Amino acid sequence: MTDMSFSCACGTVTGSITDVGPKQGDYVYCHCTDCQAVPKLLGAEERILERAGGTALYQTRCARLRFASGEDRLAGVHMTDKPTLRWYAGCCDTPLFNTYANGKLPYTTILLANCDEAGRAALGEPSGHLHLADAPGETGDLKPMSMAALLRSFFKRLVKDIVSGDRRRNPLFDPKTLEPIATPRRLTPGEREALG
Repeated sequence: MTDMSFSCACGTVTGSITDVGPKQGDYVYCHCTDCQAVPKLLGAEERILERAGGTALYQTRCARLRFASGEDRLAGVHMTDKPTLRWYAGCCDTPLFNTYANGKLPYTTILLANCDEAGRAALGEPSGHLHLADAPGETGDLKPMSMAALLRSFFKRLVKDIVSGDRRRNPLFDPKTLEPIATPRRLTPGEREALG
């Protein structure tokens, strides 16, 4: 298996996801309005958004995330009242990860635009594209994927992380309280609406 390194745009926040591969996580593209809005909010559209407004993502077990530098520069934002927490590098506003609001529901999703090519290659082909109805571009040749299919795969990893205690080894959350290491902000409805 391969470790996949990542870095924010300015190189302050760096680290890796250990043991990546098709059997270790899910490589997908998401075209939902929130995944499109996060890069707009942070001025990172060119870096993050790929074809048809998709964000390349890899969701894996939470304890596989490692930081080499810049952990203290992390920040978080909730785009809506939903519990998804979007993590970014406060030094250069690079979107980096998606997680649940706290560590009680364990998963880590990394935005692949920030990852090295060798690591991305080790993931194989994407399983499919989520929320194609929200995509702004042509999607006729893209393989759709349902959230139900993704959740079936995710559930197996979730159980492993809870039973093994790995959910307390996610560096994005305090191991005792399972609260995020950086207090996130929540966009107002007006701020979210302005992003489209």
